[in-house]
Amino acid sequence: MYGIDEFLEICLLPALLFGAIRGVNGVHDFPAFRMQQFDLHGTQHGSRSAYINMEARPASAKMLNRRCVLILLVDLTMEKFRELTISGAGAIVVIVPKNLSQLSQDFLEEWMDLEREILEEEPVNIPVYFVYDDETVLKIYEEVSHAITADQASSAAAALLDVFSTYGYQVATSDISESKPKKDTLITSIQGKLIGRGIEDHLPTIAIVAHYDSFGIAPSLSFGADSNGSGVAALLELARLFSRLYADSRTQAQYNLLFFLSGGGAFNYQGTRKWIEDYEANEGILTDAKYVLCLDTIGGSNSLHLHVSKPPKDGIPASIVQVIKGILCAADLHEPPMNFTVVHKKINLANELLAWEHETFSMKRLPAGTISQKENSDAEGYSIFDKHVDVGVLKENTVVLAEGLAGLIFNLDVESFHLLGDEYSVSEEHVGAWVNYLSSFSRAAQLVGKDHPLLSSLEQTLAKHVKDVRRYQTKPDKKEPEFVFYDIAETKLYMYSVKPALFDLFLTAGIVCYLFVVFYAIQSFSTISNLVLLHYKPKTA
Repeated sequence: MYGIDEFLEICLLPALLFGAIRGVNGVHDFPAFRMQQFDLHGTQHGSRSAYINMEARPASAKMLNRRCVLILLVDLTMEKFRELTISGAGAIVVIVPKNLSQLSQDFLEEWMDLEREILEEEPVNIPVYFVYDDETVLKIYEEVSHAITADQASSAAAALLDVFSTYGYQVATSDISESKPKKDTLITSIQGKLIGRGIEDHLPTIAIVAHYDSFGIAPSLSFGADSNGSGVAALLELARLFSRLYADSRTQAQYNLLFFLSGGGAFNYQGTRKWIEDYEANEGILTDAKYVLCLDTIGGSNSLHLHVSKPPKDGIPASIVQVIKGILCAADLHEPPMNFTVVHKKINLANELLAWEHETFSMKRLPAGTISQKENSDAEGYSIFDKHVDVGVLKENTVVLAEGLAGLIFNLDVESFHLLGDEYSVSEEHVGAWVNYLSSFSRAAQLVGKDHPLLSSLEQTLAKHVKDVRRYQTKPDKKEPEFVFYDIAETKLYMYSVKPALFDLFLTAGIVCYLFVVFYAIQSFSTISNLVLLHYKPKTA
């Protein structure tokens, strides 16, 4: 016959086993890259939140309130993004293909437009993260997408079955605090110059400018191979070629060449603005610039455009005409001939954001233009998928720029002077090496601090070829900052495999009912025991 202890063990064992089925089945973690968050001229942009700790749901779920939505990049549209942000979703995690061959060229072009639209929208008050797809991420996405959750079940019975038969996922960030403005933010630019033959202060100057930082919807995913790694690679190659010409007094032109790698290009050209202000204050050689040529996104097409703020017509400075003629002639003589056009766009003074880098110079009455493969400032540019450049195209474009500039500064027809050949030829190897290096990591302005190895590499390379290499640092105003950057650009995203939240309710109710039965059995133990003895007939010998 069983005693009271054995009876309690038998009663409580099922309860312990029942409770044991609740719990975590597995934990997975992934690198996650947060959407842009910055302030520019007092206007907020991007995602204003960073912390996640909520249940995962697919974008197709009916109930998204305070849920973390998992969505494939190929399924994300502007309409869907707006729908998610206004539906009460607590966070969005976008799954990005790591293999670009999975994506068509049409989709990539559409995504570039979508990136710009999202960043131009009103600030998003929920966290938005991007994660690369892999086998585990896609498996979790499939499980979340195909699970019959209680809020989607066709009946109460289906919902009850779902609670006991399926697992969900809880998504949490490793950072448990919200993002904060970064202190002591700096934007660094780098300058170097070649001095022409004659008295430096009496010589005209040609400035060649390219912003080195990259931009995209997520800072840590912004590699910027073409925009503007191609412009930086071309500038460094031009510095190398002309330094060799200037090293020989016989081929030293009566022009100063100024090379400037600017920072903060995506943030209304903050580095360039500071540089111009310093030169104005110090009456430097930039005030005597005959022309400023900015390079922006020139590695994807052999059709180039010179964007100017004043139309090329009678009455404009002769220097602009010379630059246009020089590059036009070089493009026509190239084999095969290259397409080169001049595009005029007035500066929109009502808009604080400038369309092109040359506009910062034009507003100071300095003759300037931007060379780009883009026909307009709204064309494809910044993107997290800007990872590759056609090095052959970039090399040929650099050849045209080098020959056009050479024809200008030496006052020669391009037919009678070619840089091609021997030591003065554009090196595809050098250009390609720089593009590969620049696109091997993110160069987002928020991530390039004053001690970043990129700055040392650019500075040291310029110093090999040109003189007077120095840094210019731009700080936001303390009272009315022109730009503000925020921390937590990337984090770890944890996904815990757990039972759905409603499981707790049913589990609690089941335990309460079970304990009530056990309590009643204990209270009525003598009665139950007598009933058992009444029906129990011991075996006789």
